[in-house]
Amino acid sequence: MAPNPQCAALAAAKERKGLSYAAIAEKIGQSEERVVQICTGADHPTPAEFNALASALDIKQSAPHDAAHATK
Repeated sequence: MAPNPQCAALAAAKERKGLSYAAIAEKIGQSEERVVQICTGADHPTPAEFNALASALDIKQSAPHDAAHATK
């Protein structure tokens, strides 16, 4: 089982939408492995990946400007 997202807002949105990492990956056109890397903080997303993830999870608010929410 994959770990929960590092970001509390991301974890809440994932739970609210009831989506698995695989379902999110399908929605944004990435591999499940890549989505897990991004969501758990193992790697930073590109700006396009960040925006796609926010869109797939219906996240409207801006991310905080800290290291956990940085893009490549």
